[in-house]
Amino acid sequence: MAAGLAVLQLWAGSGPSRANMTVLIPEGASLSRAATELEKAGAIRSARQFVLLSKVFGGGAPIKAGEYRLLAGESPSDILKDLQGGKTLQRKITVAEGVPSVLVHEALMKADGLSGPIAVPAEGSVLPDTYAYNRGETRAAVLARMQKAMTEYLASAWARRKPGIAVATPAQALTLASIVEKETGKPEERRTVAAVYSNRLRQNMMLQADPTIIYPITKGKPLGRRILQSELRAVNQYNTYAMTGLPVGPIANPGRESIDAVLDPAQSSALYFVAKGDGGHVFADTLEQHNANVQKWYALRRARGEM
Repeated sequence: MAAGLAVLQLWAGSGPSRANMTVLIPEGASLSRAATELEKAGAIRSARQFVLLSKVFGGGAPIKAGEYRLLAGESPSDILKDLQGGKTLQRKITVAEGVPSVLVHEALMKADGLSGPIAVPAEGSVLPDTYAYNRGETRAAVLARMQKAMTEYLASAWARRKPGIAVATPAQALTLASIVEKETGKPEERRTVAAVYSNRLRQNMMLQADPTIIYPITKGKPLGRRILQSELRAVNQYNTYAMTGLPVGPIANPGRESIDAVLDPAQSSALYFVAKGDGGHVFADTLEQHNANVQKWYALRRARGEM
């Protein structure tokens, strides 16, 4: 009886670790290999003993590869349950709305625990969100999930689009959504900003969106200075001050709300807007109204020392 209790204590009693730890169980590892890794990390006292007791008490379910977070003093019994249940440590990477693909690439390359190279993804191909991944995954696999999420969301959003919108294809919607994303920091303004650009497209007016000037210069990173007159006049496939219609493609990775705004813009006849300096804008239907708004808000922003 005493011997049985001692064996049970070895299995269900506290383990030797004095602090929380992470242990990586390689892909395809056997129970014996996993036990070796656990012993090296100090999570168990003996790999041989762990394998033996697992076969007696563990129920025979296979273990799963991955990175595991083990608690200080966790018993061999609970450790095996973790491994059999696949309760791996989930790492996360966040792509914010409006982030350009060069910065998505940088974030993936810096992410701890990922492996392998990737190219800079196509602009607008990544859906902003928080993505979980396991240590040892490839960057290509995580990027593929990000791009699959965008493909699926854009398709579902396009299927429920409002009739009579100004864009004719999902690709055009994505491009316009990227401009809307970069133009306003106020979620409640997205549909109105989308309406302004939709109205301009219908009237064959230049969109005149400042972010489209910046994109060819920095690939979407902050410019860090005022736009130059020469850049304002530059003729390229993005600068909407030098051409009518949409740019050749997206200028960022827009979020769900900006995509939705383009596919269901506000009921508005506005053609102009000017920044108030707080991330929001004042909208106008006519150039005369817009010029008055510009004078008013520029004066206020100068008084506040913002210009």
